[in-house]
Amino acid sequence: MTQPTQSPLTEPSPPPSASPPDSRPAHPYRAFTIRAGLGVAVVAALLWHYDARPVFRILSRERPAYFALVVALYVAGQLLCAYRWQLLSEILKVHARLSEFVAFTFVGMFTNLFVPGLLAGDAARAIYLGRPRNRMGEAVASVVADRVVGLVGLFWLAAASAIFLNYAPLPSSVITPTILVGALSLLGFLASPILARLIPLMPRPIRRAGGFVAPYLHHPGRLLIPIALSIALQMVLAVGQYWLAVGLGLSTPLSLFLLCVPIANVVASLPLTLNGLGIRESAYLVLFGMAGMGKDDAIALGLLWFAAMVISGLMGGIAFVTTPAPSALPKEAGIAPSTLSSQ
Repeated sequence: MTQPTQSPLTEPSPPPSASPPDSRPAHPYRAFTIRAGLGVAVVAALLWHYDARPVFRILSRERPAYFALVVALYVAGQLLCAYRWQLLSEILKVHARLSEFVAFTFVGMFTNLFVPGLLAGDAARAIYLGRPRNRMGEAVASVVADRVVGLVGLFWLAAASAIFLNYAPLPSSVITPTILVGALSLLGFLASPILARLIPLMPRPIRRAGGFVAPYLHHPGRLLIPIALSIALQMVLAVGQYWLAVGLGLSTPLSLFLLCVPIANVVASLPLTLNGLGIRESAYLVLFGMAGMGKDDAIALGLLWFAAMVISGLMGGIAFVTTPAPSALPKEAGIAPSTLSSQ
């Protein structure tokens, strides 16, 4: 009775005449190339428009000790991410050691650098957590929740900073949308129990997927600690970029970074370019420029932060090499393959 469910796992290869396998892999690589090329093009346009030579001179001023400290801080921030993900997974009763969540988080960082696709790192994390436990549905839900909780923390911090830390002359065209996004995310958080009651009324595919995230919606109070960790992480990232500015010799107050960095990260979180390359530098140029920072300084700061993220991601290669690959699903687990195919 379980043969139809398991057949996708037991077939050695698709029919020779099938053409989709030849064309489908090109799509993620094409998207990856477009996003990377767009990011490089935006940075090149900024450097051409504002003259690259001053930017490179500013970059050469960065003190290596401060840059190394920022890389270490970014890596330490990933420990917060791993702990947040562990808390979210335990709500779905998917258990693993914190060291495993740390390893899977760094595997995801490394994967994001080299594997095309918008959510390559998230997919890797879900596979490493869920496949050995035959809990792919719950693992995917925990990764999605981790991503959403991270964005909610980012939106709340950006809105709070716009309200309480707007010492710089940022215009209402920036402050008002930032506060509005934070308010809407807070409203969605408070309304999540109502959304949970609507899941049984949804079509079957949505109802099935909603069943995995229902525990989060029914009990939003259990998300407060993960959201607090997200806010703490964003503050750590702001402090890291403040240290980069100190390493460049800039005398910019920390409060300005607590205001501008979360807003810039909201913009950079849009999946338009590779790791926000170009988008972040443009946001820095606008936001820090409004606050009085030189345009060349803002571009250099964005490029330094991107370099710190790339180096940190490369360090995830250690976890990628040392972490055992997730074992194949046992053939007798008839539920897991159907769960996988439904995602």
